[in-house]
Amino acid sequence: IFDDMTQCSEQEIARLLPLVSPQRREQALRYTHLFGQFCCLKSYEMLIELLAQWGGESLAKMPEFVYNEHGAPYLAVGPYFSISHCKQGIAVAVSETPIGIDIESIRPLNDSLVRKTMNSEEQYQIAASFNPEIEFIRLWTRKEAYVKMIGTGIISEIQDILSGVHDVQWEELVNFDNRFICTICKKDIR
Repeated sequence: IFDDMTQCSEQEIARLLPLVSPQRREQALRYTHLFGQFCCLKSYEMLIELLAQWGGESLAKMPEFVYNEHGAPYLAVGPYFSISHCKQGIAVAVSETPIGIDIESIRPLNDSLVRKTMNSEEQYQIAASFNPEIEFIRLWTRKEAYVKMIGTGIISEIQDILSGVHDVQWEELVNFDNRFICTICKKDIR
């Protein structure tokens, strides 16, 4: 997790551009705003660092992404990975098994979004929570991390996407100081 978003600058983007693959450079420059460019480039730099730790420099040399039928990126050779970013941070995860990660800013609760994205049990859980805004983001990051892990992205059945899911491991970080929640979903291989 990277959470020093004050580094977002034209100078940092200029530093990062030559460090990424042409594919990622093109993708980053499609963003019209500085923040999007920064997140795209910084997350790639973080991925390269993790891949170098994972499998040495050869694995980390300008990895190219391949995309599945849902548009989810993966590496043609190497481990599974997942990337996410929000206003408060950037998160990257690498694993030998399918993995998904989501990081979201803690923000005021939006009742219509709760009704649209959560099933009745989750809505009750949010309403009964000591801190409903955190409970909503906690559940939302689980859903996002899960759909990233299975490679589909957000689908129409988002309300019940977690119903009956038992073959995964969850890791969660709630950062109250920087106001974000990050959740990792990984296939349980036990």
